[in-house]
Amino acid sequence: MIRGLDTIEQSLDVLLKRQESTSGNIANVNTTGYQAKQLFQSTLKEVQFENHQGGSAVSERQNIGSFTFGNAIDGSYIDSSKGTMKETGRATDFAINSDGYFTIRLNDGSLAYTRNGNFKLNDQNQYITQEGYQVVGANGQVVTASDSPSFRIASIPNEQQMTDTGNGYYTTTQNIQLNTNPNVMQGYLEQSNVSMSDEMVTLMQTGREFEANQKVLSSTNETLDKAVNSLGKV
Repeated sequence: MIRGLDTIEQSLDVLLKRQESTSGNIANVNTTGYQAKQLFQSTLKEVQFENHQGGSAVSERQNIGSFTFGNAIDGSYIDSSKGTMKETGRATDFAINSDGYFTIRLNDGSLAYTRNGNFKLNDQNQYITQEGYQVVGANGQVVTASDSPSFRIASIPNEQQMTDTGNGYYTTTQNIQLNTNPNVMQGYLEQSNVSMSDEMVTLMQTGREFEANQKVLSSTNETLDKAVNSLGKV
């Protein structure tokens, strides 16, 4: 019964992480260039059970089978599928209609990558993000507004291994390759690739699994209560 409580706890932890991930995707359904975060899980290894109630003297070890204590979250990955393109008509909006990411220089000088091309201009007529980060050009310098701005478009070898730092920015330790012939569309923005219907289905499924685990927890608690109180009276 105690093992049953451990199994339920493990299951609830997995469901909680799934709910957090799904809620995060739903919250960013209207975030420009947002890429959905997905979790992957695996089943824990089987554990062999045994007791020492075998033999004529009820003292020999005997195997009584195996048990799996549920699942565990192994990690997460970024859904790198492209969102739809929305025309805005604004000269400071850009969308990459091909593989690659805009290169952004953060305040500490490090580089980050994003599909969000919702830029603006600073006092030096340079493109910056809405948070004020510099947009890096193909020459490694800040991109200055012009009729045909040239952005540093980075190709990530394994997009699923990027680190999500929030607000649609990603970092990576991989060797970056530059896309020398990107298809950058001015006056457009890439929409989030989150499928609201899929996320709602996942959220409802997670809710049902929460309810099922709560029922199992209640039954296990009642059994444990009877075992403790009834056996104590014998």
